[in-house]
Amino acid sequence: MGSSTILDIITSVIISGFLLMTALRLNDQANETTILYHSNLTLQQNMTALTGILEHDFRRIGYCRDYKAIKDPADAIRLADTSRIRFWIDVNDEIDGSNDDVDSVEYYIGPPSEMTATLNPRDRVLYRKVNNQTPQRLEMGVTQFQFKFFNALGDTLTFPIAEPREIHSMEISLQIESFAPFDVRYTASNDTLADFQMYWRQIRLAARNLRNR
Repeated sequence: MGSSTILDIITSVIISGFLLMTALRLNDQANETTILYHSNLTLQQNMTALTGILEHDFRRIGYCRDYKAIKDPADAIRLADTSRIRFWIDVNDEIDGSNDDVDSVEYYIGPPSEMTATLNPRDRVLYRKVNNQTPQRLEMGVTQFQFKFFNALGDTLTFPIAEPREIHSMEISLQIESFAPFDVRYTASNDTLADFQMYWRQIRLAARNLRNR
């Protein structure tokens, strides 16, 4: 075997190795792109579902088809904290002739230690509790659920809020993340949200019934 033949073999091995590495890199990129797409799609679906539930309830705070059931709309919000709220609302939007027309609805967020089945160390359970029923667990990768409350003049109310009657509008901040993102990337990078994180904020949300004072 001549030196030229050995050189040809070595060159062929190098070229084959280079092509193999290129193919593997392209395969990894294709897999990552697929994972990113499905992860973002899941985040969008979860965010749409969550915001739909929140906006449906929060815009109807103090609402009841039997207007006599809530005599003073200012009393509709019963508790308001940084990540917890309780208010009166007619969940079923029905009049059955009893005192059950008005329902107590409460939203609050649990500690990260509850989500032991996911890889994300920061996701929490968002709870929605109606009256004395078992709280509904909204497990959709919630990592932030916070409120700001404002009075009729637009001034920010400080916590703890001893008198919820002062609340005229509110700001809701919601952030969700993937349960198990690719390469375990959860956090923001270079001041840009990562591919596995989504943020939503409703500024100055005001239920119409809170203004009927």
